[in-house]
Amino acid sequence: MQVDPRAPELVTEDFVAMLNASRMCVLVHDAATKNILWANPAACEMLEWSVAELRPLKANHMSSTARQYDRVIGRAWLQDAVEKGTNSIEWHYRSRTGRVIPTEAIAIRVELAQGPAVMVQFRDIEREQEIEQELRRTASYMDALAHRTSTIALMLDRDGVLRFATDTALKVIGADSGQPLGPLSGYGTLRLAGRPASWPEVLERADPVTTVQLALTGADEPVWLEGSLERLQETGGDALLMILHDVSGRVQADLRRERELQQENYLARYNAMGDMAMAIAHELGQPLAAAANFLGGAARHASGTAAEQVRFGIDSAVRQIDRASAIVAALRAFVGHLEHVRQVADLAEIVTECLYFVRLRADAAGVDVVVREPPGPVPVRCERVLTGQVVLNFCFNAIDEVAAFGPERREIVLTTGAEGGEGVLTVEDWGRGLPRDPFAESFTSKEHGSGIGLALSHRIITRQHGRIWAEPRDGAGSRFGFALPLAETPGT
Repeated sequence: MQVDPRAPELVTEDFVAMLNASRMCVLVHDAATKNILWANPAACEMLEWSVAELRPLKANHMSSTARQYDRVIGRAWLQDAVEKGTNSIEWHYRSRTGRVIPTEAIAIRVELAQGPAVMVQFRDIEREQEIEQELRRTASYMDALAHRTSTIALMLDRDGVLRFATDTALKVIGADSGQPLGPLSGYGTLRLAGRPASWPEVLERADPVTTVQLALTGADEPVWLEGSLERLQETGGDALLMILHDVSGRVQADLRRERELQQENYLARYNAMGDMAMAIAHELGQPLAAAANFLGGAARHASGTAAEQVRFGIDSAVRQIDRASAIVAALRAFVGHLEHVRQVADLAEIVTECLYFVRLRADAAGVDVVVREPPGPVPVRCERVLTGQVVLNFCFNAIDEVAAFGPERREIVLTTGAEGGEGVLTVEDWGRGLPRDPFAESFTSKEHGSGIGLALSHRIITRQHGRIWAEPRDGAGSRFGFALPLAETPGT
């Protein structure tokens, strides 16, 4: 062995000392016979033999008994290194006590003073193989978790961008696994304690974990998810794990309970109003009749030109009183649990009777009233006066809407007709439209009035075995309508 002139401070004995101190195992084989010439202390320690004990051993004495470690294969591997200069292999040695040791071995041809040899360097890779197998198992578990679990799991970065989602999560949020997932805000609305929240606000609360809700916006029906957002500390806080579960059923049940509570409140108010209506109807009947008699007497005694104007005013007052008396009488019957309506009325005539009061309201508001009349009678089975009140309620609401929000088209349209065995009335306006279903609430949120007009209209029509609805118009405005069963008339 020659000393490297680039490191003259190192002598031959130093290289021997370093080789002996190395933890890399070294065996030196004769290039021709493949016999072991020398082993460093690390190799002796692993194989549990001294150099003197190793020298007479062959490959079959110190290798695994498995076929792929046969002596012939070992000799061929060493010969390949002799011819090509180097070769590597995974070789399983066997220690003196029978322990099989997987190693990564490298054979290198070296020129010694006595001739060519093969130096084999090898190290124990048993622990590395165990770690690799553990990693493969972990990867398999993760794959199963991602593709087979029912858990809705999302991985996000600190900017709220989705980096990973389980198959279940992809299906729920409506994402494509083959495309970049993008920000979480593109799939729904984050909520904290039931209120909308931004991603930075949610991120700040995740210290390291917080409860979060996600309302998905892309589904046909509302989907509500709830769970936790946890900041993963080992990643420096740059990765977050969101675990969610579907609580749509619970949310829908809460909404149903809320509606039921509203309905109970409505029924309580309705019953109270019924008692009040009965008392008012009883008390108002006689004063209204007396007022009508006094006005009638004044009209009979009026004469002259000026008196004609007085007479007109008196007649108008009488007309209003008669209308009030009819409403009071009908209200008494309705509140008194009228379940079977036997009266037959022409729906077109009911509309005509209401037009006087509708036009009074419309003229004052600067709104035109357009009436589309049917070609003939529309006989329906209903309570005439109360059905008229529904018509008035629809029209008054439409007039108020047009007057308050000033669209270019300042008119309402009343349409009456017969369709599919029903008498149908609709009232259209060109106002704001419908932000929600007004019949889903017991009491509406009108700024003026009692706010129960539509609820009572719904009650009146449905108790007469009819249908009532509200819908947005194409373009702008809304359309309210009801339908009552057509009644058979003599001769039909």
